[in-house]
Amino acid sequence: MGVVNVDKACAIGWSDEASPMRSDCCLRNCRWRAQSDIAGRKMSCWLREQTLLLAEDYISFCSGIQQTPPSESAEAMRYLAKEMEQQHRTKFRSLSKEFLDTCGSDPSKCLQRVMRELVGDGKLNWGRVVSIFTFTGVLASELLSRGDNSECSRRLAETIADYLGGEKQDWLVENGGWEGFCRFFHNARQLNQESSMKTALFAAAGVGLAGLTFLLVR
Repeated sequence: MGVVNVDKACAIGWSDEASPMRSDCCLRNCRWRAQSDIAGRKMSCWLREQTLLLAEDYISFCSGIQQTPPSESAEAMRYLAKEMEQQHRTKFRSLSKEFLDTCGSDPSKCLQRVMRELVGDGKLNWGRVVSIFTFTGVLASELLSRGDNSECSRRLAETIADYLGGEKQDWLVENGGWEGFCRFFHNARQLNQESSMKTALFAAAGVGLAGLTFLLVR
């Protein structure tokens, strides 16, 4: 008797005489699919949690809370996002005030729209990710100056986590997750030996403050 190809047999169906083996085959396939689904959900939750931790740390940092960065990626984000802010501090402040004046009591919903529009061409990259964190950090700082409580900042962090760790999860995975961001950071620092870090960062973003201005005023 020849060797039975179980996968092929399961795909085309067994005869009634082989129903026990058919049942075993289908059971194993169901278990494999279930395990794959569970692994996918775990990856999704893990990426979102990592992104939320990163967003909360940067927002806290911008709000004046002094604490040690919880990860290498958090330290890298503090450095790059602040570099971007410092280059155009006045413009970012102006945009954040305009944004909050027009968004009402829940700026997180408006932030979600801005993030989607910012990568509306589908060309998400680490530079654009940094610009999202930079703008959100400036928003949090402005909210603090207006006396808003920490719950609003928490919702901003969750909005970033839902977008980058949820909607853009596939892109994050393809680009190495937040470990890939750390590699981007180290490459950017190496570029700084020959040219301006700030120039390199905006070139990677593929979008400047003119783009943000367009999104917020239209």
